[in-house]
Amino acid sequence: MRDSSNDLSRRNFLSGVVVLPALAGLVLAQTATAEAKGTQAAFKYQGTPKNGQKCSLCKFFTKGSSATANGSCSLVAGTISPNGWCIAYAKK
Repeated sequence: MRDSSNDLSRRNFLSGVVVLPALAGLVLAQTATAEAKGTQAAFKYQGTPKNGQKCSLCKFFTKGSSATANGSCSLVAGTISPNGWCIAYAKK
């Protein structure tokens, strides 16, 4: 006789096969989002403009509370000067 309490049903097996990778993908997606910004050193960020290019004119820059206040960048971590520059500069 077979003990049905110890049998792994096909339905239980398949649900585990589907759910576990989905959970792993969710965890990895959240980790990737948290680590999406690079360091200022990696992007060669400097607090001064370069060849007329500056953060306030870049599409990745989010301005601060005023035109002269530091803001943030969607690519570079930390506070970013509106007069700064990095290698990811892309005109708005």
